[in-house]
Amino acid sequence: MSILKTVAKTLLIIIAVLVIVVGGYVAYVAIQYYRIEDNYALSIANGSAVSDKVTIGESYKISTYNIGFCAYAQDFSFFMDSGEFLDGKQVTGVNSKAKDIDTVKTNLTGAVSAIKQLDADFMFFQEVDVNGDRSHHVNQLQYIQENFLNNACVYAENFHTAYLFYPFNDPHGKTNAGIVTVSNKQAESAVRRSFPVDESFPNKFFDLDRCFSITYLPIEGSDKFLCLINVHTSAYDEGGLIRQQQMAMLNQVMTAERERGNYVIAGGDFNHDIANSDGLFPTAMKRPEWVFSLTDDDLAEGFRFAAATNVATCRSTDIPYQKGVNYTVVLDGFIVSDNVQVIANENIDLDFKYSDHNPATMTFKLK
Repeated sequence: MSILKTVAKTLLIIIAVLVIVVGGYVAYVAIQYYRIEDNYALSIANGSAVSDKVTIGESYKISTYNIGFCAYAQDFSFFMDSGEFLDGKQVTGVNSKAKDIDTVKTNLTGAVSAIKQLDADFMFFQEVDVNGDRSHHVNQLQYIQENFLNNACVYAENFHTAYLFYPFNDPHGKTNAGIVTVSNKQAESAVRRSFPVDESFPNKFFDLDRCFSITYLPIEGSDKFLCLINVHTSAYDEGGLIRQQQMAMLNQVMTAERERGNYVIAGGDFNHDIANSDGLFPTAMKRPEWVFSLTDDDLAEGFRFAAATNVATCRSTDIPYQKGVNYTVVLDGFIVSDNVQVIANENIDLDFKYSDHNPATMTFKLK
């Protein structure tokens, strides 16, 4: 009988310790949680190094590239993603962070080199880590700034987490990351706008602090601006409520800028099909549940999507990359106002070598 009492007492102690540990961790995550205020003014690095202004009628090129915190080599699959083959076989990704620091550095140098070769005037980047366990603390923002020293650079934080102790065998850890806008033309000001996000428990503690940034570029001989809006909207939005709220806010902001006479280009990772590209690319997998199609009907009057379909811009990460096997789709591209003339759109085929995304580009003029 005394043995049973000892076992029971030991079990109670273990349970009590677990409750304290779990409760303490939940409290820690909750205390660490915060959202960055809306309409937050952003600083412009290297702004004084750029003197030329945007000119009406001149041709420019813009690119956008989600670099996936430089973890997504072709052999990388992400633990939060799951999918299904056409034959019904179900799969789930396994990785929570980059394999090692060399992988991060290889992907970072490769991604930035690929963008530099495009010789774009304006560049959007998403999922840029400043300091993250998942990317072995490589400062990707600093590297981008160092490689575009003669360009204005705007950074907006959209991911700041407590230490995420999941998955238990290889925790995602603590992260500070954001979106970056680079311009070889003069930038006068920039602002961070906070997107609506899922505020439910526990989702709000693990999702990004979603936002978009607006960089205002003065136009030569005019009191108007080219508004460059860097966007990274939510994925995994069951029911589409957050998607609708985010698009409504983006439409409202774009419309207000257009009514002021400004020129508007919004670009980035929309996390939904923006080019009617579902089914265009060879795959052995079913369409994932998170893929939703956005069309011009989802945009405010006077705006349209500008996206290419020559190459997919995003691969599924439920399995490592195998050409023609993973589900692929176009999630990356641009929205333009009716006073912006689109000359060409092209997606750059890097075969997902440095990220789970490929870059998208657009050549345009201001009317």
